[in-house]
Amino acid sequence: MKSEVKEITKRYGILDRIESTSDLREMTFPVLDELCGALREFIVDHVSQTGGHLASNLGIVELAVALEREFDSSRDRIIYDVGHQCYVHKILTGRRDGFDRLRMFGGLCGFMKPEESNTDPCITGHASSSVSVALGMAHARTIRGDKYHVVAVIGDGALTGGMAYEALGDAGASREPLIVVLNDNNMSIDKNVGGMARHLAKLRVSPKYLSAKNRTKAVLSRVPGGKTIIAKGTKIKNAIKSVMLPSSMFEQMGFTYLGPVDGHDLKAIVFHLQLARRLKCPVLVHVMTKKGKGYEYAESAPEKFHGVSKFDPITGKSNSAGGETFSSVFGDELSRLAAKDGRICAVTAAMPSGTGLSGFAAQFPTRFFDVGIAEEHAVAMTAGMTKQGLRPVCALYATFLQRAYDQLIHDISIEGTIPAVFAIDRAGIVGADGATHNGTFDIPSLRTIPGVTILCPSNFDELRSMITRALYHNSYGGAVAIRYPRGGQGRFTQDTSAEWAACLRLSDWQEQGEARPDVTIVSYGILINEALDAADALEQDGLHVQVWKINEISNATEQLSNAFLDSLAGCVAVVEDVVHNGAFAEAIEEAILSRTGFRMLRFDTGNRFLPHGSVREIYQYCGIDGASVAARIRDFLTDTK
Repeated sequence: MKSEVKEITKRYGILDRIESTSDLREMTFPVLDELCGALREFIVDHVSQTGGHLASNLGIVELAVALEREFDSSRDRIIYDVGHQCYVHKILTGRRDGFDRLRMFGGLCGFMKPEESNTDPCITGHASSSVSVALGMAHARTIRGDKYHVVAVIGDGALTGGMAYEALGDAGASREPLIVVLNDNNMSIDKNVGGMARHLAKLRVSPKYLSAKNRTKAVLSRVPGGKTIIAKGTKIKNAIKSVMLPSSMFEQMGFTYLGPVDGHDLKAIVFHLQLARRLKCPVLVHVMTKKGKGYEYAESAPEKFHGVSKFDPITGKSNSAGGETFSSVFGDELSRLAAKDGRICAVTAAMPSGTGLSGFAAQFPTRFFDVGIAEEHAVAMTAGMTKQGLRPVCALYATFLQRAYDQLIHDISIEGTIPAVFAIDRAGIVGADGATHNGTFDIPSLRTIPGVTILCPSNFDELRSMITRALYHNSYGGAVAIRYPRGGQGRFTQDTSAEWAACLRLSDWQEQGEARPDVTIVSYGILINEALDAADALEQDGLHVQVWKINEISNATEQLSNAFLDSLAGCVAVVEDVVHNGAFAEAIEEAILSRTGFRMLRFDTGNRFLPHGSVREIYQYCGIDGASVAARIRDFLTDTK
């Protein structure tokens, strides 16, 4: 597929002369500051053409330059958490020319990807894992007797995830030489929440304490006996420090705390990184940065410019058409219902805008709960709220719901009587964010949990109906998950949600009872549009095609009605946007095992992780687009004849 991205031939001064990160070590700080300006210009120019993560990468420029200057990323291990803030790292490690195809099929990944470069130590598409991985690498270094540095760069948003605390506690106790750089921009995607945000806010005033401490030391060192007072005053200093500088949380975990440091002062960052490297123990360097730094539109609205589609770099205006999406329809409908029912609440994990809940949060602030990057907590809290008579809807991306699998089993499903409702956004193929963000595991994982029912709207009206059905007409007894894709609806806009499945295609031959269909295509959700496209193509060949749309999926094969099974053609094709193992097609296969004469084709994403690219390109790559489905069915019928 031909790219619409313009090739950028602009020159970027000092940046064009960088051959490797070793060049940075020969530059003076004024020249490095010039380089930072060029990097910001480069990032704005290219991301405006390709889309991507903008504000976070503009904010981290000086810190990333300092890290590449002070460490050798081909040998030392520098882990960015979350990995979407790694653009400067990629530019400086030999991938600058690839930014014309950032996040495109066959182009550069928007996250760290080891197969691209040995300077990317691991995959980092989900938050809060960097310190755990870094500690593992530090242990490996010690056991093997190797010599390299390990640095985890973690955002303050990622510190709202519980996994980060587990790792910090273990890392501090280990005494392994390890550097954790806290990139504190006072935001994740939306405004940070919780106790950690308040704790970091207090730490940001600590330069007053550090300045006072240094002045006191300087005075005491010049008076008789002053050095003895300094040496014996540890308890007094710690007591004063605990009052003036509340950094004890990190220190009590076993870290030496350095900072806060101005994240846009290269010289200060370099000084603290050099100090951290010499300490030979767990060190946390607290660096304060400004998200969107250097681009006025991103500075003033960092949440808007976190993840962007193509935009005009002069005006900051998006080139995308906009309009309704499944996310916005979900948020609007939940707000409409909540206005009538005071029991309805919304829960999300650091994604109020992404899940369409910003309006709900503004309208019902006491019934909106953003728990930070803590999906396990979100699901368990939803269980507690539901048990006590509230009607919370927990909205999570499909890829992040994976983190809460245990809570879905233990806290939600074992009792069998907790009718919790989950809105699963970004289900199926999401496209440019690639393997770490595709929602291709939700159907297989949820189908394994007894009592969970999955509703699959194909359009906006069905989504509205299914929200009401899940909240008020839940005859299942257990949890209900409503899965829907990123973006807008397709050609199919009829509301068929009243039944568990609907037969969409009744041709003249079928109504007259003249023949059974040559093929039955079964699908659900947004892929019903591809199924209908395939049916159109096959009927042009003179084939009789039946299309079934599944609205409700559970883990019980018994849900498949006799009417559905009796209607199936000899060739049954099931089209899904999830991985092969555990997909809904398995239920159909099991149900027709005892029936003779059936031949089955399965269309899915395969048992693999998918590359990044547009949704249409990934559909074609997997063979689940309408044209590919029709071609494979056509070939199959020809071969069997």
